[in-house]
Amino acid sequence: MSLTRRQVTVAALGAVPVAFAATGTAQAAPRRTRTLYIAGDSTAAQKYSDAAPETGWGMALPFFLCQDLAVANHAVNGRSSKSFVDEGRLDAILGLIKPGDLLLIQFGHNDEKSEDPTRYTEPWSTYQDYLRLYIEGARARGARPVLATSVERRKFDASGNALPTHKEYPAAVRALAAEEGVALLDIQALSIALWQQLGVEETKRYFNWTATEQDNTHFNPPGAIAVARLVAGELLHRRVLAPRDVRRLDAEIPESWITWPSPATV
Repeated sequence: MSLTRRQVTVAALGAVPVAFAATGTAQAAPRRTRTLYIAGDSTAAQKYSDAAPETGWGMALPFFLCQDLAVANHAVNGRSSKSFVDEGRLDAILGLIKPGDLLLIQFGHNDEKSEDPTRYTEPWSTYQDYLRLYIEGARARGARPVLATSVERRKFDASGNALPTHKEYPAAVRALAAEEGVALLDIQALSIALWQQLGVEETKRYFNWTATEQDNTHFNPPGAIAVARLVAGELLHRRVLAPRDVRRLDAEIPESWITWPSPATV
């Protein structure tokens, strides 16, 4: 059964392009800091020292954005488009987001888990219904929603061909973006092309392969940086951001820039 949409109220968006001094002379208003909010799963999420070297691409995204575009990474391990809403995490973002901000939405990895009713969504019905809540919630507050297809896992066939793993979920996101007139970052297509280019062995350097773990879903610092570069490049290419909003798209980013804070104590 499809989810009933929430009622949303369209918020008025006020903008004052110039500020006036006491003398009445028009002066250019200072550029307001905008925030890019990330709603997503473990592939994007902030990781802590107890999970290192696992790294979410959201941790590396600020390296590619200008300093007056802040990143608020609300992505959380294990969440789907459904469970993120049901736990109140979308409401938390919508309580903070302001006119002119961006809401970048990437789910799918956990929506696919049909054995778990708390997370599972069906691609052409409930998945799209839940994603509409993010779109409508951002728009109602004067912010801009941006949809992203799920970054691909590391999977190859015996001939070395990179294989898609997300079934119909990326197609459902593409269709929804077209229907709703939302900018689409096709990270699934871009990432599988990158894994194909790198090949079976080289991609191990981008995923969380350690002496004790062979993880083909989550990234280490090089992988997170590579995916964040794809995201920033698509934000520019799709004209969500202007050239002045991005930086270092062709520059090497040192792995040492990635840091893992201590787990928060609550």
